[in-house]
Amino acid sequence: MPRLGGSASGKKNFFSLTQRAGRSWFVTPDGAPFFSIALNHIDDAPLRYPEAGNAWEKKYRNSRERWLKDAVAPDLRAWGFNSVGWTQEVVVRGEKIHRHSPPFTFEEYQWLGLPYCHLLPFSEIHQWEFETRLPDFFSKDFEDWCDYVARTHCARMAGDPKLIGYFYSDCPVWIHTRPGNAWKGPLFDPTKLKTDAGRAELTKLATRYYQVTHDAVRRYDPHHLILGDRYEVNAPIADEVLAAAKPFVDVFSFQHFGEPAKVKADLARFHEQTGKPVLYADGCRQLKVAGGGQRQDPAGYAEILAALRDVHGCVGMHLCGAYLRNRTRQRGLRDEQERPDAEAIAAITKANHETAEWVRGFSAH
Repeated sequence: MPRLGGSASGKKNFFSLTQRAGRSWFVTPDGAPFFSIALNHIDDAPLRYPEAGNAWEKKYRNSRERWLKDAVAPDLRAWGFNSVGWTQEVVVRGEKIHRHSPPFTFEEYQWLGLPYCHLLPFSEIHQWEFETRLPDFFSKDFEDWCDYVARTHCARMAGDPKLIGYFYSDCPVWIHTRPGNAWKGPLFDPTKLKTDAGRAELTKLATRYYQVTHDAVRRYDPHHLILGDRYEVNAPIADEVLAAAKPFVDVFSFQHFGEPAKVKADLARFHEQTGKPVLYADGCRQLKVAGGGQRQDPAGYAEILAALRDVHGCVGMHLCGAYLRNRTRQRGLRDEQERPDAEAIAAITKANHETAEWVRGFSAH
């Protein structure tokens, strides 16, 4: 059996997992139960739109360090977020190009100073990726690339107690495509799943992927949790893929844009199916704005967070934000001039603080 991260490694100075009072928890390095309440998508580029004014130069002096320390970190703490999820923000979303901002570096996570999750770019198999052909998981080239990724990222983060764990792909196209990437097809032809031979073939393919990626991480970081792929719940998910991943990940992570009752039922089902903790790694409800655009649904956030507290296998909720609104995602908790969405922030803060109080109730167990 592969060695997993966190509590399975026996270390106490990193995030780990436990069962307490009948439910799954992340555990902080100092031993406290931790329910990850994170914001996704943190990018400073909207502050440099021509119409945004001169705050980037005047207020932050062209320094991302100053921005993260003086603006982002205080806001997230005040709003009740205790961590950050996937930091990259979508910046172009066209028919042929769909790209995100760069990931945070090790130094940027230190400047932010909050617990964090980090996505490892092992393979560009995201459902929104339109330009890169699918990799050959059985090739030596894939092994070499995974080793490089782990050397570049994990070797630097291996000693950081703020790191919760590593994601892999964002909504991988194991057996589905989107219109923009139908030209390359899914990783595996779903029609083959009608036969025993086809199901065995997918098991072999997925096992190879998860073993190579797991081994690359563990070569450079023996302790931190592996959060694996962030599966898209509203697309087909093959049972064979989840079964293949199970020995090689600590947590199963999901993106889910759905109503609270559906989110609750689906994550509970995946927890029961896999026997592992589950993480709501990305999702939200949005409201349309008159004249175009969208914003966070204040009531929807609180309802989903409350529903997830009832899923005994759930270890966190990560909001598909973003921190700053850009013209691609079109929603954020502040706009390009840093004006807050006061209604959304008030509701999110209230729900987050209620959840923090709920977590404290388990500390004595």
